[in-house]
Amino acid sequence: MSKSFNTPDKVIYVCTGSKCKKKGGKDLSKLFRSMIKDAGLKGQVEVVKTDCTDRCDFAPVISMQPANAWLAHTDEHKAKEAFQHHILHKSE
Repeated sequence: MSKSFNTPDKVIYVCTGSKCKKKGGKDLSKLFRSMIKDAGLKGQVEVVKTDCTDRCDFAPVISMQPANAWLAHTDEHKAKEAFQHHILHKSE
């Protein structure tokens, strides 16, 4: 017997390649997981840490799907704004 395979409605990809990781990629993934939990969206939104996205000059890089929103030089403030806009669909 196998477990069911649930597919999230939205996915946040966070680059954790060497340059992105050094510039805060790992911390961003923790921040997004916390925001997902606080918003009660566990199971609906998932964070996936990726290896290098080959956009090292723009580190740290994130992508929000299905909106296909890519963010460069992402800091905590930019991450929170993107979460509000692309995940919660709220404008600040």
